[in-house]
Amino acid sequence: MDEGAGNHHPHHVTWREEFLRRLKLSGLLLEQREVLQTKNKICFVLLSAPWNVLCYYAEEISLRAPLQVVTAPNIDWSEHILSQLSLPNPMAQDVPNPPPDYYTCQFKTNKLHRFLGSDNEETFFKTTQRHQVLYEILARTPYGSVKQGEVGIDRLLTEQVLAAAYPLHELPTPPVPPESLSLRQILYRYWAQWSCWRRYQPLDHIREYFGEKIALYFAWLGFYTGWLLPAAVVGTVIFLFGFWLMSTDVPVKEVCNSGGTFVMCPLCDICPDWNYSSICFSYKAGILFDNGGTVFFSIFMSLWAVTFLEYWKRTSSVLTHRWDCSDFQEMEERPRPEFTAMAPMTMRNPVTGAEEPYFPENKRFNRILTGCMVIIVMLTGVFIFLIAIILYRTIIGILIYKSNSIFSNLAGRVASLTGSVLNLLVILMLSKVYTALAHILTRWEMHRTQTKYEDMFVLKVFIFQFVNFYSSPVYIAFFKGRFVGYPGKYNTLFGVRNEDCGAGGCLIELAQELLVIMVGKQLKLKVWWRNRRLSPHLKEVKEENGEKAQREEQVEDEEIFPWETDYQLLVCGGLFDEYLEMVIQFGFITIFVAACPLAPLFALMNNWIEIRLDAQKFVTEYRRPVVERAQGIGIWLPILQFITHMAVLSNAFLIAFTSSFLPRQYYRYTRDRTLSGFVNFTLATSPYNYTQQHHNISCRYRGLRDENGEYLPEYFHLLAVRLSFVIIFEHVVFFIGRMIDLMVPDIPEEVELKMKREHYMAKEALAENQVSKCCLYFCSVLVFITVKFGLFQCCDLCFQVVGKTMISNDDEDLSSTLRYRGL
Repeated sequence: MDEGAGNHHPHHVTWREEFLRRLKLSGLLLEQREVLQTKNKICFVLLSAPWNVLCYYAEEISLRAPLQVVTAPNIDWSEHILSQLSLPNPMAQDVPNPPPDYYTCQFKTNKLHRFLGSDNEETFFKTTQRHQVLYEILARTPYGSVKQGEVGIDRLLTEQVLAAAYPLHELPTPPVPPESLSLRQILYRYWAQWSCWRRYQPLDHIREYFGEKIALYFAWLGFYTGWLLPAAVVGTVIFLFGFWLMSTDVPVKEVCNSGGTFVMCPLCDICPDWNYSSICFSYKAGILFDNGGTVFFSIFMSLWAVTFLEYWKRTSSVLTHRWDCSDFQEMEERPRPEFTAMAPMTMRNPVTGAEEPYFPENKRFNRILTGCMVIIVMLTGVFIFLIAIILYRTIIGILIYKSNSIFSNLAGRVASLTGSVLNLLVILMLSKVYTALAHILTRWEMHRTQTKYEDMFVLKVFIFQFVNFYSSPVYIAFFKGRFVGYPGKYNTLFGVRNEDCGAGGCLIELAQELLVIMVGKQLKLKVWWRNRRLSPHLKEVKEENGEKAQREEQVEDEEIFPWETDYQLLVCGGLFDEYLEMVIQFGFITIFVAACPLAPLFALMNNWIEIRLDAQKFVTEYRRPVVERAQGIGIWLPILQFITHMAVLSNAFLIAFTSSFLPRQYYRYTRDRTLSGFVNFTLATSPYNYTQQHHNISCRYRGLRDENGEYLPEYFHLLAVRLSFVIIFEHVVFFIGRMIDLMVPDIPEEVELKMKREHYMAKEALAENQVSKCCLYFCSVLVFITVKFGLFQCCDLCFQVVGKTMISNDDEDLSSTLRYRGL
């Protein structure tokens, strides 16, 4: 589809005409319809593929066709558990017209009669398979110089030669019984409605309409959301346990009842002394996030993450086999159309023996290395912004305190909160810039398959986003307050005193940072609709068979055709942003869960909403995307595994060095089991020279130091305890995780049985072809021996018959040998 207004560049017109001409030569049927508006003209080109083109390309791109219906029911894991416990299933719903499951194999034209439904040309290929064939033709058709990459529909869209290209949604039907609803209407009624929030997703229907790649995303999102429920329950219990501790904790009582006992050193160079009792409320709030329950919750979430991924592997294997994608990447995936068009040479595939486009590995390596340099430069920019925000918090806190306003007493809290918001804005800005840059770099690297292309793109963006989103929380968790120094010898950064943790400790600041980022990301403004641009009631021109027949008519009742309606919808930007959002969320609820036990609860509520919002977008607001196959969630699975391992280490260090759990346990077993005097134990007295400079008034500060500023023996004892805890924690969790990995097989036994059954049926279906080929080889050898030894004179017709037969069986090398008349 192209727009006429402002799009009369001579090259564009030539490219469009050449592209449409070549599409006709490839066998497609074209029908053009023009819609005139007051200021511009839009021409819609409707494409369809006849039966012979569908069969040719179905075999070319390795589409799969049905052999036999599978009668085994598909049961969800939670449905199985509830049935074993004889409990009703509140998540079940009766969705009409479930798509049948088939044993399948790769489509072969010469074995058409062996496939189910081959007698009906109208219904044999599914709508999504027809879309795949059409997109393959569109993506590989050149419109100009192939050497300059002037190939394919994607390049035409990028150059704005065409305005859009999309498959059509199903047409809505009038009110009918549920069994007669179209697939799109079924998805809208049983999936996209808010009333379905607690129901199973109709995954087979989603796959039937949108394809395997989108269906696997929603399957993973639903599986992840279901597993968040136990994590949210445990986290909420741990959080409520903190409320009980607030009223019973001995150190809390000591702080709140201390009065003027603990006079603390100034928090900045111009700030006055302050009483420790003034932070009673903040200290209590810190107990909500920093208590003994967080240790248990950290271990629980680490094991939860490992178990979640292991059971997702099982679920993924079930779905990919049911949806005929088990061997997709290894055996069936073809080179990207853009790679095919722009590759400088061809090379024989060592597996298939076919000539395929090839790009030298050394050149690709050099380009990947250049991309790595760009990533390093961008990461340097992230760290520069992080330092700027650190300085901002320190400077803005001093300015607010000096302003003598109503916020002076809350200067530290205001500076911290505004710094978190500013950090969020920087994160979102850098994300947009780098995502666009990563697209350019990945396209330049010339990866062969679409899966490899997407994996490299995702890897680039994730490395950047991992540092971009987590740099500030990591700084607060592990570095903030560690290099402050002590009174009289404070450390500085660019002349500004290093910032210390707030009154309630670093964990409560970390929880604040996590909540700002997690909630702030969800509050981004999204444009759901765009202005209506079409007025299709003035003029329609239809061109058919190359002859233009112009017709004007005045339309009294406005009529909009489906291609016009779909053009007004939003462009589907793919699943990258959806996956990235969920993976970043997964990192927040696992890597920093010790600081915020409520993070799984917030993630659960967000995902319940996210599933329905995404469903509505795909069903009602997005143009229908081109179907893509996939073997799983791709590189996102190794990324999730990496995050899981990082979460174990992060939580170990968070509990050991940021939480007060180990200092409390150390004090409990070496001094007082009731923790009486713990607050005084954690506070050091200012050095003598600092006291003399401040009118001989000593003050206290957090640290295990003597009156000369040197570390006490207890500091090194506690350091040894902390390092020991890290080693024991990560070894125990990794060991249990490994045991879970070994006990839970990636592929269920029943799926392995189905795979063997399918391979057997595929072999049976193609057995006749294999037998005929063997017989043909035998006959060819007899002809060869006969002619070689002159047993009788073989005519040209004999060679032609054998040669043509061999060509039809894809054995051109032997056919050419048989044609050799010199023997």
